[in-house]
Amino acid sequence: MTAEDHLMAAERITDRLRVAVAAPLSEENRARVRELEPRIELVVDQSLLPPMRWPADFAGDPAWRRTPRQQHSYEALLDSADALYGIPDVDPSALARTVRANARLRWVHTMAAGGGSQVKAAGLGAAELDRVAFTTSAGVHGRPLAEFALFGVLAGAKDLPRLNRQQRAREWSGRWTMRQVSEQTVLVLGLGGIGRVVAAKLHALGARVVGTSRRDVTVPGVSEVVSPDRLVEVAPAVDAVVNTLPGTEATERLLDKRFFDALRPGATLVNVGRGNVVDEAALLEALDTGQVGFAALDVFETEPLPAASPLWDHDQVLVSPHTAALNAAEDRLIAELFAANATRLLDGDGLLNRVDTVEFY
Repeated sequence: MTAEDHLMAAERITDRLRVAVAAPLSEENRARVRELEPRIELVVDQSLLPPMRWPADFAGDPAWRRTPRQQHSYEALLDSADALYGIPDVDPSALARTVRANARLRWVHTMAAGGGSQVKAAGLGAAELDRVAFTTSAGVHGRPLAEFALFGVLAGAKDLPRLNRQQRAREWSGRWTMRQVSEQTVLVLGLGGIGRVVAAKLHALGARVVGTSRRDVTVPGVSEVVSPDRLVEVAPAVDAVVNTLPGTEATERLLDKRFFDALRPGATLVNVGRGNVVDEAALLEALDTGQVGFAALDVFETEPLPAASPLWDHDQVLVSPHTAALNAAEDRLIAELFAANATRLLDGDGLLNRVDTVEFY
């Protein structure tokens, strides 16, 4: 498609935006989208979408299957749209097929906050990435993830594993001094939508918050902002670490043996970002030596967490099955974010949460 064709296509969608609903979207939330942006034409066939088992279950029941005729209808619906609400079947290969089959497609909104990794997995070419804008649902998960992060930091400070062991053993031990979050320094990796909420909640408890960013930023509640390449340098002063970073080549195993060895002994680790930011072998070693005193993990290098993983049985680890972000309002919040971005697209404004197609976050 030539530059002139791109311009004509852009002009075509300034008055109306034909959106194929590629992921489950309730009638209530469809009505909400239409109310917020009347210029959207939602194209949806509920019979072609899998039933959700819980809120934000956009992949749906894995036992559900389309017939060949239904699959043909689903793909025809996707190929008729200017924009997609969701990655088809949360499947990168289905996204690639749709981008290549639908020359009019201009925008895809992903349900995940870390949707950039799904876009990367689609293996799209430079021209395709230039033609189609991709956005994520970053921000809608901020509050629930921040609460889990706060819970993890508090659990580490209050010796939750020891309390659990003693309760199971019916052991009334001698008293001991618990740590106070208000006296701790907490390192928050990433100061995006989630990290900023985490920082605010920790600051409200009186913690000193150190954040990481590759940019020179000022964030309320954050005492100091350091570059990610200074992690080992600041680690000795850190009592707890909260990771909110996405999974990219730059963040892969950022928390490695060098980092854990440099931490203040007994530090707490909470991961609500992506699992591959943490070197799990190095983490296990740090847990065994007591360098890390407690880890609250909602995400893992491999998901589901393999049954053979030592993390399952480790006394100092809390395993959460990637559920900390889920809340009853998530579907509605994503629908509202999508409608806001549709308005921006139709009005010629920049999109919120646009995926960086170089680093894919």
